[in-house]
Amino acid sequence: MDTALGTAPPQGPGTAPAPAPTPAPPQDRGVTSVPAQVVARIAEQVASEAALVGSGAGGVLGVGARRDFDSRPSARCELYGRTAVLSLDVGVEFPTPLAPALAALRDRVRERVQHLTGLEVGRLEVSISWLRPTSTARRALR
Repeated sequence: MDTALGTAPPQGPGTAPAPAPTPAPPQDRGVTSVPAQVVARIAEQVASEAALVGSGAGGVLGVGARRDFDSRPSARCELYGRTAVLSLDVGVEFPTPLAPALAALRDRVRERVQHLTGLEVGRLEVSISWLRPTSTARRALR
């Protein structure tokens, strides 16, 4: 566009289109930052997609809370440069082999958070705050 006259250059069969501008080098493009709260929400969503994992939903100060497998577990995140430190609070169906289930959960959350945010997950703590028995029938005491 001719800035002095405010008109566009002539376009016709004999004129070539203007070349596309070249992008700036990566170091000159700016910075993308992901807040800790967003990283925590991503971790919550990934954890909620895992089998046998639920959350304590609702309530205020533990009053009125319910154990729910349809909502996201809670997560906290602290960022140290490009490293995220995550804490998850989950509920788990029982009986479930806890060590392999939590190892799979940690691996999945770590991989997806790193992929989606570009941050390294340095530490990932998982706390089990409740268990949901898969059977409601109580066993007879011996």
